[in-house]
Amino acid sequence: MTGNDSWIRNFVDGKFVEPIGDDGLEKRDPATGAVLARVDVAGADLVDRAVESAAEAVGGWSHTPPGERAELLRRTARRIEERFEEFVAAEVADTGKPIRLARELDVPRAIANFRAFADLVVATGEDAFFTDLPGGRRALNYTVRKPLGVVAVIVPWNLPLLLLTWKVAPALGCGNAVVVKPSELTPSTAVLLAEVLAEVGLPAGVYNVIHGAGATGDRLTAHPGIDGVTFTGSSATGTKVMANVAPRVRPVSFELGGKNAAIVFDDVDLAEAVAGLSRSVFTNTGQVCLCTERVYVHRRIFADVVAGLADSARALRLGSPTDEATTTGPLISRTHRQKVLDYLALAEQEGARAVVGGGIPTLGADLDGGAWLEPTLWTGLTNSDRAVREEIFGPVAALIPFDTEEEVIALANDSDYGLAAAVWTNDLRRGHRVAQAMHVGMAWLNTWFLRDLRSPFGGMGLSGIGREGGAASLHFYTEPTNVCVQL
Repeated sequence: MTGNDSWIRNFVDGKFVEPIGDDGLEKRDPATGAVLARVDVAGADLVDRAVESAAEAVGGWSHTPPGERAELLRRTARRIEERFEEFVAAEVADTGKPIRLARELDVPRAIANFRAFADLVVATGEDAFFTDLPGGRRALNYTVRKPLGVVAVIVPWNLPLLLLTWKVAPALGCGNAVVVKPSELTPSTAVLLAEVLAEVGLPAGVYNVIHGAGATGDRLTAHPGIDGVTFTGSSATGTKVMANVAPRVRPVSFELGGKNAAIVFDDVDLAEAVAGLSRSVFTNTGQVCLCTERVYVHRRIFADVVAGLADSARALRLGSPTDEATTTGPLISRTHRQKVLDYLALAEQEGARAVVGGGIPTLGADLDGGAWLEPTLWTGLTNSDRAVREEIFGPVAALIPFDTEEEVIALANDSDYGLAAAVWTNDLRRGHRVAQAMHVGMAWLNTWFLRDLRSPFGGMGLSGIGREGGAASLHFYTEPTNVCVQL
């Protein structure tokens, strides 16, 4: 993946590119702060080469029969299974997440992504309609879908392998070539996937990886050879990508930020709801776009939910990511931790009371150099406070009481974001009613983070543009041509 030294290389036209010079970005262990490797930054010339390589390769790949492309996706899934622990180790080293989370979520979901889209690309039919014409004649309209071409794939640092394969599997399955820019903080699994795709026979140039920060992404998304952009990341970066793409009017798929709400009614099974809330607030140290940062609880059970969720937070085990007993890892970097700490200070100024957490833990040994933060719960905030309105992206949530269904629907929908929500109630009629009233792309009822990969995923407002998953992904990565024949 990185050769015989500590460099993480770019991958262009089926080959790893040797670094030029000694410059590069430091890749640090989030758990300790130690430098693990250097990331070779792709300059403008290498970005151009990657796009040109993809453009040269896409013609042959796009004409490969769908069944053969699907079989390559299945071989990829099998090869990831064979190299399972390598992917786990790379993901843990990059992100600092607990090893059991990588084993139970990230790598299995990557495998599932390839298998799901292998089935979908050969099972999804096209539209066809007969039209009656004057005089008894008819016309046939049918649609054929063709690959977009060269797609820029930009993925974030929180779930790098999961989100990379969520985009790359349908893109390749539909016959596109891709130029991938992983986060400069978490580049390893994108490079490891390059090895796997070469091993299973993907033609050179169809999958390329370039490394770098904002300048690299700007060069890629503004490149005239790019036919579409799929991006997951912050809303602020999404607006920059949109500005780069706008002059050429290329299609985009954006999954951006969230300020997700959970609604807890007073008829719930308290233990079940608290367990679900704890998962939704603290999974991956709160660094998931779907994590809950606003918890609205019926006033009659507010104290009980606050106490139960605080107990759950205290029970989380912070520690070495490679320890099987660890449940909670560090934040991605000390820079990101400072951003979260700034929000903790802001919340205190706005009147927040920390029920639990709010500081930096002392873990001893090498871990004190990492980006650790105590899981934190607040009361005392309102919907008008910035800490309740702005995405924080950490193990943090505000708990706010409510009295009526109408009130809590208004509170939950009072957001510039619209990604996800969760409703907890034993009254299923009310549950369906409230879930359908949420201005979000995905609403859960008595669960969280459960999905069918065939269903559409995405958000409204500052949470994104378009949908991914199932037919939505296949439609984004292809362009339709309608053929009309008078019979």
